[in-house]
Amino acid sequence: MKAQVKWTDGRQFVAESGSGHSVVVDGPPEHGGRNTGPRPMEMLLMGMGSCTAFDVLNILDKARADVTDCVAQLEAERADSTPSVFTRIHVHFVVSGRNLKEKQVQRAVELSAEKYCSASIMLVNGGVDITHSFEIVAA
Repeated sequence: MKAQVKWTDGRQFVAESGSGHSVVVDGPPEHGGRNTGPRPMEMLLMGMGSCTAFDVLNILDKARADVTDCVAQLEAERADSTPSVFTRIHVHFVVSGRNLKEKQVQRAVELSAEKYCSASIMLVNGGVDITHSFEIVAA
């Protein structure tokens, strides 16, 4: 896997993935940015959330669950000192669908957290406390 991050000006960068997709990353004005994109740590949090949501949907799809929507809501805490690493992340899944079984959704969340989500597992191994919860909404 490869990526490139190119500085444009101030504290703005254009990050390009090896698959050719780009995103603007920027900082707040008080740090020389113009607030034109997410912060680097926000990107890390969004990447982890996307990784685990991808897994949950894949697992539920393989189980032939009738999912109509899936939202991973993430809340993170960071250390007060430098480096201001993540210390805690909570992921709450809101899974909507028809006739979804609680045990099926719970198992999908657990499998993602314990076996499949590379981003989550990497952060846990780095000392981040990651917790999960979910709710099911009937479609």
